[in-house]
Amino acid sequence: MSQAVLDQLKGRFGEAVLETHNRFGNETALVKKESLLAVLKFLKEECGFEMLMDLCGVDHLPETPRFEVVYHLKSFSRGYRVRIKVRIAEEDPVVDSAVSVWKGANWYERECREFYGIKFKGHPDLRPLLLYPEFEGYPLRKDYPHKKRQPRLPLLKPETR
Repeated sequence: MSQAVLDQLKGRFGEAVLETHNRFGNETALVKKESLLAVLKFLKEECGFEMLMDLCGVDHLPETPRFEVVYHLKSFSRGYRVRIKVRIAEEDPVVDSAVSVWKGANWYERECREFYGIKFKGHPDLRPLLLYPEFEGYPLRKDYPHKKRQPRLPLLKPETR
C-alpha cells in the first residue's frame, strides 16, 4: 500500500534514498543523513504523513556506521505507515532535529539523546528527560557495562513516615 510513497521518495530524492524494502508489511526507506530533514518535510507536507508515531535509536555495534535513528510515520487520511531510517557514525553521532516538522519529536529526541548519546542539531532543549543529570554514560548502548554503578545522590530532604 505505502509502496507508492517509497516510489515517490526515490523519484524525488534519488541518490539520497540509499535503500527501500517492504518486509512484514513495513515499508522502509534508508536515507542519507544530509537529506533527512528534507525527506521528513516532504512526507508531511506532500504525502500527508500527519503524525510522527515514534522515533527511536538503534545500536548496531560492531557494525559501521554504528547508530541508526528510526522514524515511524502515520498518514491517517490515507491509512499508510512508513518507516524512515538514517545511519549515524559513532565518531559524529549528530542528526538534524525533526522538531521543526513535528513538535511531538521533542521528547522522543530527548530520550534518544539520553539513552544513546545521539545529538539532534537544532533541538530546542536537549536536557535529560528520564535520568538525573549526574547519570554517567548511555545505558542503551551495547557497550554500556551492565554492572556499572551510578553515583548516589543525597536526598533533597529526609523522608519521614
